[in-house]
Amino acid sequence: MRILRQGGVTGAVIGLFWAFVMAITVSVTLSFASGLGFRPGSLGCLVLGVAGGLALIYLRNARMVMGGFVLLCVVLMFTPLSPILFGEAVPIHWQLMAVVAFGVFFIWPLNVMLVEAHPGALSRHAFEDAVIRFLTGFGYIVFTAVVLIPFYVMVMTSLKSQQALLRNPLDFSIELSRGWDLFRSYSELFGQFNFGSYLWTSFYVSVLTVLITLLFSVPGAYAVARLRFQGRAAFSRSILLIYMVPMIVLALPIYIVFSMTGLRNTIPGLLMIYPVTTIPVALYMLQGYFRGLPGEVEEAGLMDGLSRLQVIWKITLPLSLPAMVSVSLYVFMIAWNEFLLAFMLLDDPSKFTLTRGVAMLNSSEIPRQHLMAGAVIATIPIMALFLGLERFMTKGLTAGSVKG
Repeated sequence: MRILRQGGVTGAVIGLFWAFVMAITVSVTLSFASGLGFRPGSLGCLVLGVAGGLALIYLRNARMVMGGFVLLCVVLMFTPLSPILFGEAVPIHWQLMAVVAFGVFFIWPLNVMLVEAHPGALSRHAFEDAVIRFLTGFGYIVFTAVVLIPFYVMVMTSLKSQQALLRNPLDFSIELSRGWDLFRSYSELFGQFNFGSYLWTSFYVSVLTVLITLLFSVPGAYAVARLRFQGRAAFSRSILLIYMVPMIVLALPIYIVFSMTGLRNTIPGLLMIYPVTTIPVALYMLQGYFRGLPGEVEEAGLMDGLSRLQVIWKITLPLSLPAMVSVSLYVFMIAWNEFLLAFMLLDDPSKFTLTRGVAMLNSSEIPRQHLMAGAVIATIPIMALFLGLERFMTKGLTAGSVKG
């Protein structure tokens, strides 16, 4: 540990690891963007990583080190010491872009990681600061890759032509020369596969699920949070017990009952079963928020002659707007993304929800780009809704955690 806490050793080790992280990141990014062959160079990463870390420790001039390092990467581009190795068909401008990107995104973050480091023995604080900064940068890259790569592959595949997919299924670059024909899969989904109807069905089913859920969960959560009745504590603790039973266990009984009652293959059937899955979590979220509201305000309303329902409508609900928005958004996402019940209960294409319609595209007779386009159509609206209302959701989820 004492050896690692030497400034030069710390810089060399962190530089070595960061060089491999950046080489892999640049290689993967450019491979996806161009469809060409890039891969990290192990020997180049080893040498340049150690050299970059030592240079930042002993020279303490990030701009000079970055300029020299980028120039060095360009010089070594055609040697075994290149940090990025290229396939035979990679044009020279892509090669230059790769090594320059590696040089910039290697030195710039590494300088931030080693900002507290210096030649000689490091204090425990300086050593831990460098390690934590490295782990933070590594975590950001891994998290971003896990989130963006599947979405990028989905979008790029949806923009491909059938010939391009057959020629190279792993080429995820975009063919700008196709112009508006890039969006052919989307136009065919709405023109030939009735996806406009699926979008509308999912939308109004999700909205009605939100309204039904709030209709039952608001008075239920208020009763648990404010009223005193026998079994209140047991009810409060058992609200989420329904989630201990996997939905797949309930699938067969639900299918049998809905078939016998004529509710299978109907939208009212979905509107009966969806709230069953969302009301418990809405009750759980709202009761915690209601407990955090000052009871004196509601008592003042009761003393002014308001009934309990009027107190809820005129006082509690306006004060609970952040929680109501967060619960509504959460319930909407559950209903929008629900697949198992829709797949099990709906057979008529005219009544399909969006998830059921996307599942229909998973067929050997339908081109893969249509399936990916359907997945994009299902993802974009709920993503935009979440990003637009995320601040309300965060506020609503945390507001009831502290009373007062």
